[in-house]
Amino acid sequence: MLAIALVDRIGSGLWASVSVLYFTYVSELSLAQVGTLAAAAGAIGIVGAPVGGKLADRFPVTRVLLTVQLMRAVASCALLTTDNYALLIAFSAVGGLGDRAASILTKLYATRVAGPERVRYQAFYRTVANAGWALGGLAAAAALALGTTTAYQWLLAGDALSFLASALLTLRCGEPPSPSRTVITSKHPTPTTGPANPWRDRTYLAYVATEAVLFLDDAVFKVGLPLWIAHESTAPNGLAPLLMVLNNVMVVALQVPLARFGTTTAAARNLLLPLSATFALGGVAMALAATGGAVTATALLTAAAAAFTMAEMLHATVSWELSVALAPDTAQGAYLGVHGLAQSVQRTFGPLAVTAAIATGPAGWATFGTGIALTCAIQHRLVRKRLTPPALSVPPITVSEH
Repeated sequence: MLAIALVDRIGSGLWASVSVLYFTYVSELSLAQVGTLAAAAGAIGIVGAPVGGKLADRFPVTRVLLTVQLMRAVASCALLTTDNYALLIAFSAVGGLGDRAASILTKLYATRVAGPERVRYQAFYRTVANAGWALGGLAAAAALALGTTTAYQWLLAGDALSFLASALLTLRCGEPPSPSRTVITSKHPTPTTGPANPWRDRTYLAYVATEAVLFLDDAVFKVGLPLWIAHESTAPNGLAPLLMVLNNVMVVALQVPLARFGTTTAAARNLLLPLSATFALGGVAMALAATGGAVTATALLTAAAAAFTMAEMLHATVSWELSVALAPDTAQGAYLGVHGLAQSVQRTFGPLAVTAAIATGPAGWATFGTGIALTCAIQHRLVRKRLTPPALSVPPITVSEH
């Protein structure tokens, strides 16, 4: 599955950095059309996470993932066949739906296979995935030097081939045991209740709502830093891609070492407190970056990028563990699918939150960081009761078979 992550993210790196350019120069769409396409595809793709998780509770997760990877490959190939706007939206939506479903399915696979070691596995997974993104991005940059329609088409074809290769590799993965898919015989009592429903679990839904806020670091790197550098800072514009490189390097170098601080559920919850401080520091550094000269601004923006990257890594560890620990074993897929909505919602509303912070000026960034910090504290308190074992009113009784 780690090999699948590498291949998948190399392909995603090829396409993600040039998709807007492809629709602009190859499909000849206007700026408004490209924006509408991305928004529509993202909105439809939101349902991929809960649908993928629900299916994984009913069918073998490897077979569901295989189907999703093939669906993504077909959607990417289909984009090469048309410039029709409606069809481009439809094919992009199918690809986005598959992307969100695949993310949840790989997480669910790791949860079932790694067991107590799932946080360590998550760290390796993120390291490999970021390396794949970097390799794909470098290959895309080299291809863009040609600037031809054929180069864009080959990048999209490479993305499709990565999904096909991932599907073939999935065939080599053993199916992990699943608490939600057990064989019932005549000797077993008939279940009187169905599996837990995440949509009726108010605590979990509230947790997912706070998660959508904590995922805002993604919008900071994709939208916030480039726009802040270009419009409000005296730092050179060339700093923006370098900060993205810094982000990838830090994740590859530090994600695995940091994982040891969140190897248990209690430890992961405790990480929410330093995570809160890290978000606040990132927001303050962004605010101060608009008040100095080029050198000072560059130093502060670099510090902000480092802080938000540290927040990204800490939150990845916390989120992976708590999202599983709060979910019943018999409905892991459904619960993790609902948790996946947090990232999908952030992708839709995150850019709006970041641009609002930019429009407000330095005070906006300070408020932005403080708001996420407070959300960390809220989440820390929210999950406490759910994760604390109830005290026994009577001494436990051990039953012997002898």
